[in-house]
Amino acid sequence: MGRITEAFNVLQSNGGKGFIPFITAGDPDLQTTEELLIELSNAGATVIELGVPFSDPMADGPIIQRASERALKHGFGLAELLATVARARQRITTPVILFSYFNPLMQFGVARLAREAQQAGIDGVLVTDLTPEESTTFAAELKANGLDMIFLVAPTSTDARLQLIAKQASGFIYAVSRAGVTGTRETVSAEAEKLVNRVRRFSKLPVAVGFGISNRSQVVDVLRYADAVVVGSAIVQELERLGSESDTAERIGKFARDLIPMSDML
Repeated sequence: MGRITEAFNVLQSNGGKGFIPFITAGDPDLQTTEELLIELSNAGATVIELGVPFSDPMADGPIIQRASERALKHGFGLAELLATVARARQRITTPVILFSYFNPLMQFGVARLAREAQQAGIDGVLVTDLTPEESTTFAAELKANGLDMIFLVAPTSTDARLQLIAKQASGFIYAVSRAGVTGTRETVSAEAEKLVNRVRRFSKLPVAVGFGISNRSQVVDVLRYADAVVVGSAIVQELERLGSESDTAERIGKFARDLIPMSDML
């Protein structure tokens, strides 16, 4: 059993709900990323999403686009990113997944990525622009190395697409709350709850909801119906504000704790 499945099983057995924070690797720098992985784990994260910086992040809004731009200026690659995770893994047990576009993973090498990601302590991979129809080889490499393949579903996904994803996904399913790119929003679309209910017709995997969730009240609302909530842009925006301060990771840990309704968590 992988760490992701184990984490959600523990939540379910205790009647709890999950919290999944997102950060971009290398923003503001890799040392802070390592510290953030530890702080977010200590803050109660169920899973941590670690974004792989990319020069053309078409699914991301301006907040995460800027984070990628800042990270890319440091000139590191996937090898350095994985080394950062490996160091943090010595101090945390929280599952970590890579959130990426396919291009940088393909350039690194799919078989090499699966092997070295597993060795570094990565637990799964979500590729935003890899469709389930095109993911057979990639998913097979991940499975051979004990890694989960996480898929996105959206309100526009057909029942046929949801069925296909349900057959191929493992770990959990990421339900996008609305069509469009990432970013903070004043409200969470009512379509998100409908989508979660649709996904559950085809899969018993936990369903996490993300995109546009930026404050505690939205987190509470989403956890009424979802198994976990993903918060990305709000955390990345706070990181942008703080920059490379000596206590940035600690302050982000506090920011994350303030988002979590602890009565609903493990």
